[in-house]
Amino acid sequence: MSENKYKIINFKVTFKNIPFHKLERFVFQDIVSACESFRKIPGVSECVILQTTSRVEVFIVNNLEIDEAPDARRIEGRELVLRKIVETWISLTGLDEYDVDHFDQILEVYENADVYNQLLRLACGLESVVVGNERILEQLKSAISSAKQSNASGRILNKLFDSSIQIATRIRESTGISKGVTSIGDIAVKIAEAHAGLDAKKRVLIIGTGETAAMVAKSLNEKKYPFEITSKTIERSTGFSKTLGGKPLKFEDVLTGFDKFDIIFVATTADYFVITFEKIKIVMENKTKGTMILDISDPRLVDEKVSSFPATKLMFRDQIIEREERSLRARKEEILAVEKMISKEVLIIETTMKQLTPEPLVKDGFASVDTLRKKELEKALQMLGETDEEKIKIIDELTRAVVKSIVSVPVSNSKKTPEQDNQ
Repeated sequence: MSENKYKIINFKVTFKNIPFHKLERFVFQDIVSACESFRKIPGVSECVILQTTSRVEVFIVNNLEIDEAPDARRIEGRELVLRKIVETWISLTGLDEYDVDHFDQILEVYENADVYNQLLRLACGLESVVVGNERILEQLKSAISSAKQSNASGRILNKLFDSSIQIATRIRESTGISKGVTSIGDIAVKIAEAHAGLDAKKRVLIIGTGETAAMVAKSLNEKKYPFEITSKTIERSTGFSKTLGGKPLKFEDVLTGFDKFDIIFVATTADYFVITFEKIKIVMENKTKGTMILDISDPRLVDEKVSSFPATKLMFRDQIIEREERSLRARKEEILAVEKMISKEVLIIETTMKQLTPEPLVKDGFASVDTLRKKELEKALQMLGETDEEKIKIIDELTRAVVKSIVSVPVSNSKKTPEQDNQ
């Protein structure tokens, strides 16, 4: 008999390799159903899905009969699983032809020890849009809790996630990586609060759908300040809003109604001025209500002449960036300390995970038993001459429940730990 081995594989699409406004296309509408679909792939016994505003990640356990398979077959098997994962992901989401054609350039794939390292980095906040952000810990806890409740995860992923969350919590506390977390978005919002009276009643606009715009949106969301979002196309604004909130607007409508906004964050990229004196002259020259424009783009995208309009205050990125740079400089030592601790903990996790055995794959057996159940049920109904749909439904549900309860016995037993078996 061969020794039953497994691989933990992590597939991810994040803000680092795709714009925020496109990330929404890769999101699964029903995570429980998506996990079920991934677990139907031959060899896949467990699945956990993590979805946040900046990432979609799938973690699976792939059971392998390594000893019986020559190296060539193992490579072929790995490629088959990768292909099936991609095919399943595409079938569950609303990807367009461009995304499908470029999926291999968008998708990141990690295995075993690399997964442990990536998961710890994520849990410690090193992979977040804002380094040290503590919210990801709660999102990881929610992801594994959901997987446990739906039986999508088992002893392997449960152990990995529980251990990673505990270790990350300890690392955060000992290094202080989570304390005083700020981003340029946080700083810009604080300046707007101090100098423009930003509150929930002000009309706020974000121009842009990239990483900097996401930082502003996250800060506004945390303080429950409503905002509107615009970009070069309404499609980008709509995609961004589905992921990070905000009411999408056409850029043309923004220009004609520029005077209606109290605070405007310009956080985008272009090789030309996005806001010029001439573009908004008609609506702004007689404005009496105050407007604050914070151009946190690099390079500047607002014509400095715009500040000459009545009651208009304009600030640029270089006027506020010093505060962000001081924060990042202060955090470099903390980041290095976290990375050093992670490198040690990965070795411990790797040793622990090697001692675990994967859940036995029983879903194919269940499918075979259920097929037999249906055949025998059909025979019985013919012998009885039963045609009442309500009665047939009751009998069908009864036989289904009996089969499930019988098949669930070995499944339940398989989930016992070695310690429980010895009790």
